[in-house]
Amino acid sequence: FFANYRPQFYFRTTDVTGTVTLAEGTEMVMPGDNVGFTVELIAPIAMEDGLRFAIREGGRTVGAGVVSKIIE
Repeated sequence: FFANYRPQFYFRTTDVTGTVTLAEGTEMVMPGDNVGFTVELIAPIAMEDGLRFAIREGGRTVGAGVVSKIIE
């Protein structure tokens, strides 16, 4: 996927759409890549550092991750 990708992020029992901003110098993320990126969620949800999440698109899981830092 590329910058400004807008998948669903699943945290525990909550799902919310978010916009992905890739790290500087990263143009595209391919299957199997391990990357860091920033996500801006369209709605606030309760979360904490270390929380695991799934990234889903069209009913399929396309990625997984861990919250490393919360930016308010």
